[in-house]
Amino acid sequence: MRVLYIGGSGEISYACIHEGARLGHDISVFNRGHSTESYPQGVRFIQGDMNDPASYGKLGEEKWDVVCQFRIFNETQARRDIDMFAGKVGQYVFISTASGYQKPSRQLIVTENTPMENPFWPYSQAKIVCEKLFMGEHQAGRLPVTIVRPSHTHRRNFPGTIGGSDHWAWRMLQGKSILVHGDGTSLWTITYADDFAVPFARLLGNAKALGQAFHITRHMESFTWNDIFMAMGKSLGVEPRLVHVPTAALVRFKAEWAGPLYGDKTPCVMFDNTKVMQATGLVDWKCKLSLQEGMNRVVEHYRQREAGYKPDEELHTLIDRVTEAQMGVGA
Repeated sequence: MRVLYIGGSGEISYACIHEGARLGHDISVFNRGHSTESYPQGVRFIQGDMNDPASYGKLGEEKWDVVCQFRIFNETQARRDIDMFAGKVGQYVFISTASGYQKPSRQLIVTENTPMENPFWPYSQAKIVCEKLFMGEHQAGRLPVTIVRPSHTHRRNFPGTIGGSDHWAWRMLQGKSILVHGDGTSLWTITYADDFAVPFARLLGNAKALGQAFHITRHMESFTWNDIFMAMGKSLGVEPRLVHVPTAALVRFKAEWAGPLYGDKTPCVMFDNTKVMQATGLVDWKCKLSLQEGMNRVVEHYRQREAGYKPDEELHTLIDRVTEAQMGVGA
C-alpha cells in the first residue's frame, strides 16, 4: 500500500509514519526538509514546499493508495488538493481538529455525532469548512475521504494553553508564575503521539473508514489542568507556581486568547473513541502512556532546545502583568 504523508515531521505525523512502517506500509513523505529527525528505513523522502506549485504539483502525477494531509488549514488549500488528487487516490485522509466540536459544550462526553460548531476560534472554523468541502467531494464520488480529528496531542512539546509550551517550561524552571484558566479543575485530554498513531495507521486502506470522521484521543479519560501542569513540573524537577485567573479576565488582557480558551481548553471534555476502535478492530485499545510518562518523554526534546531558547518578551511581560493583577485581586 503506497501511502503519502504531506507533513511528516510534526507532533503527530512523525509518530504515524513510524507506526505505518511497522505495519509494512510503503511510505513517502513530502515536506521542506527542515527536521533533523530521521525516518524509518525504507521511507522515501520528497523535499518540496506546498506553496511551490512545481514541487507540490508533481505529487499529483504519481499513483497513491492513500494520501495523508496534515498541512491544510484553509479553504484555498483544500480546493487545491481536491483539484490535484480527485480521481487519482484510493483514500484521502484529512487531518482536522477535535476543537471544532460544539462550543459552548453541552455535554461532557464527546462523540463523532457531536455537532461541529465553534464560534470562538477561527482555526477551528476553517477546519470545519474544509471538512464540509472534502465530504462533499466524497459524496459526489470524486474523492474517497476519511477525516481524522486529533485533540491535544504531543510528542516533543509540553502541553500549553496560551503562549508556546516552551515558554511555560522556561517559566517553571525560572520559578515564575504559570497562568491557569479558571480554578484549574476543568477536565482536558492529553494524548501522546505514539498512542494516537496506533489506530490512525489502521484507518489507512480501511474501507470502513471511507466517508467517515473519527477523533482519536484518550478513550474516556481526562485530567484537570492543575494535574497537567503539576505533571509537567514534575518531569522538569520543579514544583510549578500556579496562578489561577478567570478565563474572562485572561481574555480581557489579550482578546486572541478567546479562541484557544473558550473555543478549546476551557470547557470540560471527555472523548468516546468507540467509533475508531470498532473501525480498526482495536476493541480493547487504550493509551499505553500515562500523563506523567508522556511528559517525561518530552523532557529529552525540551532539553535540546533549552539552551537556545529566548523568551518572547512581550508574552513574558504580559504574563507578569496578569499575575500581578490577579495577586492584587486576591490580596
